[in-house]
Amino acid sequence: MKKNLHTIILIDDNEADNFLHQIIIKDTDESIQIVTFQNAEKALLHLAQQHSSDTPPPALILLDINMPAMNGWEFLEAYKNLDDACKKHIVVVMLTTSPNPDDETKARNNPDVRDFISKPLSSEILEKLVRDYFSTQL
Repeated sequence: MKKNLHTIILIDDNEADNFLHQIIIKDTDESIQIVTFQNAEKALLHLAQQHSSDTPPPALILLDINMPAMNGWEFLEAYKNLDDACKKHIVVVMLTTSPNPDDETKARNNPDVRDFISKPLSSEILEKLVRDYFSTQL
């Protein structure tokens, strides 16, 4: 069953990428709430705390691979330990500049990752994600 796209979490250490992606999301649909993290560990903490509150989980996580401290793969390893009730409504998409074909294969074989996309995000890519995973039409 498809769900509505109400909140997107951007996890990327590159502030310029986050800024650009926020503009693209807001230009596509102003009603979408955007939460950004330049640190994957803080994003995990946010997700765990959010689950214990009455706040609904994000609908979409756009996750970079290459980040300091905790990279995208380490995030996914820790993410799989979050409560299934928290994760069941979240679509995780790898959004990366990684040229390594092994990264795409690894992402596509990860049950928590729904898609693998090359940066930068565009309105066309966002609209495709919405068509594929959400009931909201932009």
